[in-house]
Amino acid sequence: MASFASETFFILFLVISLIQVALATRKLNELVQDQPQLLHYHNGPLLSGKISVNLIWYGNFKPSQRAIISDFITSLSSSTSQKAQPSVATWWKTTEKYYHLTSKKQHSSFSLSLGNQILDESYSLGKSLTSKQIVELASRGDQKNAINVVLTASDVAVEKFCLSRCGTHGSAPGSKAGHVKGKNYRYAYIWVGNSEIQCPGQCAWPFHQPIYGPQSPPLVAPNNDVGLDGMTINLASLLAGTVTNPFGNGYFQGPAEAPLEAASACPGVYGKGAYPGYAGDLLVDPTTGASYNAHGSNGRKYMLPALYDPATSSCSTLV
Repeated sequence: MASFASETFFILFLVISLIQVALATRKLNELVQDQPQLLHYHNGPLLSGKISVNLIWYGNFKPSQRAIISDFITSLSSSTSQKAQPSVATWWKTTEKYYHLTSKKQHSSFSLSLGNQILDESYSLGKSLTSKQIVELASRGDQKNAINVVLTASDVAVEKFCLSRCGTHGSAPGSKAGHVKGKNYRYAYIWVGNSEIQCPGQCAWPFHQPIYGPQSPPLVAPNNDVGLDGMTINLASLLAGTVTNPFGNGYFQGPAEAPLEAASACPGVYGKGAYPGYAGDLLVDPTTGASYNAHGSNGRKYMLPALYDPATSSCSTLV
């Protein structure tokens, strides 16, 4: 009887939290399966060199909203963000451990920086996008040594958004114009949607009450924007998955078309003591009452997901 209760509790936990980090083709009923916490290396390349993170803003975003995301990207490698701990840069360092475990020792030349930002405020492809159109948008950014991030506004519907995913990452063939002579290449891309209106209970938890499970009060978002703070969580998860499994043959567990990766292997965990419906023991801003677990650039505070630490075979949190 105890075993049945434990299994039921664990399944409920995954239903609540794994939706946030669901990737491209994974279905929700596949996410609730109990799987060992171990990510295997499949001998493929990780991202290396100096990588620019280009942001493609699709739809209407205020400048203050764009700053939340751009400051987060800057925080990943910013020395200024190290002054206040725990920091976004410290969180990101967990991904370096994956590089140390590869035989290629790619970690020695890997760095991320904020690249170009492209605005499409006219909804040039309409307000209902297919997965193919997401790739089309991603191709607008520079493709060499880059991760192109498509961010869709709250009034944009995207294929399978809210049904089985909050965002996704993948890779696509580079344009012929950008090819190195005699060589083909693929570039990495990410898509994240603003779920403030469409499905905050799925994709913006814990800043909104979940649609399933325990109905504890939502936490106050650190940047006072449920949609953008939720996007930051999902973008952080997908960035970690992108650099450690950019082309589907890096670090992951399970089937390649529906993998558990660096962040999605630790669903719903943001601080120590997390359990279903509870994000964990977090820091709280005494002035705003907002919950967070990382300091970033320009005085920002962020909520970031736990990352699977391959050195300890456990989910690592900042607090």
